[in-house]
Amino acid sequence: MPVRLAKILIADDQADVQEALRLLFKAEGYQTETVNSPLRLLEVLGTTDFDLLLMDLNYTRDTTSGQEGLDLLAKVQALDSTLPVIVMTAWASVEVAVDAMRRGARDFIQKPWENTD
Repeated sequence: MPVRLAKILIADDQADVQEALRLLFKAEGYQTETVNSPLRLLEVLGTTDFDLLLMDLNYTRDTTSGQEGLDLLAKVQALDSTLPVIVMTAWASVEVAVDAMRRGARDFIQKPWENTD
């Protein structure tokens, strides 16, 4: 029986971030799928199983509060409460990180990230 590679869903509105993460995870032997909007994220989660979701907290231009992603995190948890979620943002604050963890995120990464993280 072939070994199944872990499958990671990457949700970010920036194509360069998607590509950087895709290449990073490919080099480590993971399968990835990318989406660029909250709507597409929810659509894909409704039809495909993943082992991990790595998602941005800001999708709308000129939005830096993280609220959009925090609200999305609640919808993701309603769809699949067992899916591990790591949130990421370039606009990190302790308050947003704590709020994300309270809403079910397993970890929080500030962009730009260190590949070892």
